[in-house]
Amino acid sequence: LGLGSSVGLAFHRAQEAAGAPLPLEGTVLMTIAERDRARTDRPGSSGAKILEAARLFARAGFRIRATGGTHGFLAEHGVESEPILKVHQGRPNIDDAVKNGEIQLVVNTPAGKDAEVDDSYIRKGAIRHRVPYITTTAAALAAALGIVAHREGREGVRSLQSYHAGIGKR
Repeated sequence: LGLGSSVGLAFHRAQEAAGAPLPLEGTVLMTIAERDRARTDRPGSSGAKILEAARLFARAGFRIRATGGTHGFLAEHGVESEPILKVHQGRPNIDDAVKNGEIQLVVNTPAGKDAEVDDSYIRKGAIRHRVPYITTTAAALAAALGIVAHREGREGVRSLQSYHAGIGKR
């Protein structure tokens, strides 16, 4: 359970409680399915969420590494990233970077059954090396917002009763 004055802060606290704390600095690996990179012009769409998350990570000083399609997508929208190879594309690749401690957060939205290459190795590698990973665009945005809010120290500890008292007033 994570409580906070914002979705991001609540998500950040929930990740800590689950034993997968979000990093406050370092490198974010982004590999986003094509369907999740669409419709960036529509607020609330997967594409808009992932762009906002990437921009927040970049503004917070994170280095962004991205697979081919995601790297192109981010560049097209003015977000700087560095390309990284998938395992089947050669070395050094994602698996090497995760093993070597070069990646502090993985954002990987699965491509689904129709994917040419199964990307489950990305998530398995993150688990094996205790790197927090995120599989949806909504969670990526919540993570970015949470990291920023946590770093700004916007909220101290509050009682459950104080959260409960504010529910009806919104």
